[in-house]
Amino acid sequence: MYIYSSKEIKAADAEAADKGMTLFALMENAGAALYREIAQLVQKSDSIVILSGKGNNGGDGIVLARYLKNNGYRASLVFPLGEPQTAVANEHYTYFQKCGYEAEPFSEKMQPDWIVDGLLGVGSQLPLRSDLVNITTWINQQQKKVIAIDLPTGAASDDGNVDENTVEADYTFSLHGYKPSAFLFPSSKYYGEILSLDIGIPQNSGWRVWTEQDVRRTMPKRSGNTHKGSFGTALLIAGCDEMPGSAALSAIGALRFGTGKLSIATTKHASTVIGPLAPEATFQFNFSISGMNPSYSAVAIGPGLAPDEKLEKMIEGLLQLPVPVILDAGALSARKYQQRTQSIIITPHPGEFSRLTGKTSKEIQTNRIQLASEYAKENGIIVILKGKFTVTAFPDGSGFINLTGNSALSKGGTGDTLTGMLLAAAGTYERIEDAAANAVYIHGACADEWVEQNGDQTMAAHDFSVLLPRVCKEYVNE
Repeated sequence: MYIYSSKEIKAADAEAADKGMTLFALMENAGAALYREIAQLVQKSDSIVILSGKGNNGGDGIVLARYLKNNGYRASLVFPLGEPQTAVANEHYTYFQKCGYEAEPFSEKMQPDWIVDGLLGVGSQLPLRSDLVNITTWINQQQKKVIAIDLPTGAASDDGNVDENTVEADYTFSLHGYKPSAFLFPSSKYYGEILSLDIGIPQNSGWRVWTEQDVRRTMPKRSGNTHKGSFGTALLIAGCDEMPGSAALSAIGALRFGTGKLSIATTKHASTVIGPLAPEATFQFNFSISGMNPSYSAVAIGPGLAPDEKLEKMIEGLLQLPVPVILDAGALSARKYQQRTQSIIITPHPGEFSRLTGKTSKEIQTNRIQLASEYAKENGIIVILKGKFTVTAFPDGSGFINLTGNSALSKGGTGDTLTGMLLAAAGTYERIEDAAANAVYIHGACADEWVEQNGDQTMAAHDFSVLLPRVCKEYVNE
């Protein structure tokens, strides 16, 4: 489930070669791994055309074609751009021929059941050349099942840019690890169903997909000999007379995600709305940093608050305290962060991140991983860039991609609930990385649970009050 840039993939190949794993062996491993997956999808009666390019991506296709033929599949190896040009791909083609097989000429009249796109790999350049456009256009016009090797031809590897004639794959099998564009926009929509295949190289990327197994492994296990103080005392600074619901939804997230005690700094009017929805909470009015209880395990600030000088001074004071701080909504602004022992988490959506970075929303969506990581490293904070494929970036340059969630989360207040969940997790987990990743994952899993039962239009943020207990139970109890 690891993610590699094109530069990192090339470095991994080179390192493997230095350690004795030849490129010929790596290509053999890649073709064998592709065969094992594809053999589960296709029938032996199906016709399969493997379109191989001139480079090593095409070489992977050559090995795949040999495995398919060796095992009785109706596979045709085709070089629509010409025979392989790299030494290792040419070696595999020579072996393919010595096994008694030959490539077939490309014809636009071919009518295969399956098409394998092995035209270009991670080193591809955009826009596509005219000869490639002719092939990708033909692929898309066939309306057949398409499998891409590593990434669809026409999609960049490291960002979300695509050619207008990009292959529309049904499946993409990425070798050694996912490529960043599988989780960026608009490129991700061309990948179809994606799967990362092991080809025998050790995994060493700092970026990966956070999985269900990770959640089960890191969810805190509670013993019977505990009390409410065992699970943290959280402070939520949120809500105003005009927006009391934001604080209420954050409170639901915090209480349902496990905080032991919750104190809410808000207005008296807002408390009358919050209280019936979160009767377990206590309230503070006219909150000040100087009178703050020093025993808080974590603080979240911002939901339902308008950005102004008073709020900014309060944030400055909070950031001086030795406690994790979550900044959301009105608390998100471009500022300088001082080095501190406890973590800072910010939770922008693309529009808010645009204001923080000066980048356009389009630039952000095309480069979500890189930009979030750069901002996290430059400021020494954790960045949770929300949206489809939520990015969680850490100050050390590592991070996670989240695959849970859907359009049901496109409702006001769902982000406030996530802030509350982060508040609870930051005060109860031993590792802040696990806290952030699990809050994001389970937040999305709640939406997946809702859609499975009800569709994606009807979910509202307050439904987390029912969803969180049910979904959390699934991950705590295997």
